[in-house]
Amino acid sequence: MARIVILGAGISGHTAARYLGKWIGKKHQVIVVSPNSKWNWIPSNIWVGIGEMTERQVTFELAPVYKKINVEFRQAKALSVHPDGNSEHAKPFVTIEYTELARSGQTDTVEYDYLINATGPKLNFGATPGLGPETGYTVSVCTPGHALEANAQLQKQIEAMKQGAERTFVVGTGHGMCTCQGAAFEYIYNIDHALREAGVRERGRLVWISNEYELGDFGMGGVHITRGGYVTNGKIFAESLMVERDMEWITRAHVSKIEPGKIHYELLDGSQHELDFDFSMLIPPFAGVGLKAFDAADADITDQLFAPNGFMKVDADYNPKAFEDWSKEDWPRTYQTPRYKNIFAIGIAFAPPHPISKVMKSPSGVQISPTPPRTGMPSATIGKAVAESIRDMLKGAPEPTHTASMGEMGAACVASTGSHIFKGTAATMTVFPVVPDYDTYPEYGRDMNLTFGEIGLAGHWMKYILHHVFIYQAKLRFGWSFLPD
Repeated sequence: MARIVILGAGISGHTAARYLGKWIGKKHQVIVVSPNSKWNWIPSNIWVGIGEMTERQVTFELAPVYKKINVEFRQAKALSVHPDGNSEHAKPFVTIEYTELARSGQTDTVEYDYLINATGPKLNFGATPGLGPETGYTVSVCTPGHALEANAQLQKQIEAMKQGAERTFVVGTGHGMCTCQGAAFEYIYNIDHALREAGVRERGRLVWISNEYELGDFGMGGVHITRGGYVTNGKIFAESLMVERDMEWITRAHVSKIEPGKIHYELLDGSQHELDFDFSMLIPPFAGVGLKAFDAADADITDQLFAPNGFMKVDADYNPKAFEDWSKEDWPRTYQTPRYKNIFAIGIAFAPPHPISKVMKSPSGVQISPTPPRTGMPSATIGKAVAESIRDMLKGAPEPTHTASMGEMGAACVASTGSHIFKGTAATMTVFPVVPDYDTYPEYGRDMNLTFGEIGLAGHWMKYILHHVFIYQAKLRFGWSFLPD
């Protein structure tokens, strides 16, 4: 019997766990290690952040779900990886620290035959002084708890506006190297919708601030989309949405410091600016969770397994190149680590080989450009592919059997721009492939028959339905494996 250990139970880790439990749970041991007892459908946190959903609607307990497929769950955080074992362990193992109340702070070791690193990101609020809900002056929708606090503060602002006060809302990215602008993009539109529903929109100033070179970059180097039979670019698409809703925007911005009611930021041209606010939700940059690695002699080999940002290196080309020389072929396909064939990294936990958006720096040397997104659909696709490979390797396959290159996969995004059964809207966008392929698609880098965008009420219905479909699937309800990931 082999043991497969999965570190993390986000979208990617939970996907891998679901399928491995279904396929091999009765023949082999599958263990999931996650510091949180609950699973969170993160895309719906923005609705918690405006009071349209509760925490209970976007989370559920993991342990009872895993019991259905013979997967063991341990509520703990991973501290270190020991891929060669050591004097006490003949087999590779990980060190964990329990976070559940009964064993909080206790450490343990877990041996493995295969390891999947799905630890996701560290929400690096500390990269910008004053950023974040714990020690800073901005709110967040990155976790259900953050989103609840964001809604509480939002409702206070709305009540003040009903009494005649004017308020400035600033939403976007809190650092020059942020990724995953999607949550902020959805949140600012839902604030706009909430203010209109409350009858106070004319007293609110809404400002978008982002590290994107232009609106609609999304960390993918921009995108051209087919809309209404015509090809347009993401910049025009995104700008039109903001103009229609009387929003302002600031791009090419690195938020350098936040004080009570004041955001300090630097633009790509080097100029320094300040922006007053009453309410601000800024997404933090991501970093690796801080996993360490040690060899059989307990010497630190972290830099051999992980990139400087803390994400795990896999089968990608990490050799330095000029931005123009990168291609889709440099991106990982199997997510297997080069040195240890029984270790994989999936979802946000793997280190991208290079940005998709061109790296830009201000005259002072500050990078102001998005890092590559790899959340949502790509994370699930990667998680399932690695689960398939491990299943087959357990049956004797000498190497991974399935691939999931972001240069060969598409992604769909349904971004809420207002939650209401009759007056809600959402922007629906598909992109293929995620990493541009100018060899195959020389004009735009993507297949324009599969890359398109629309906005309307139907998109809102779709997002709402998908919320319930993915919660149903994640809970392993009847027929879950037949639903798309």
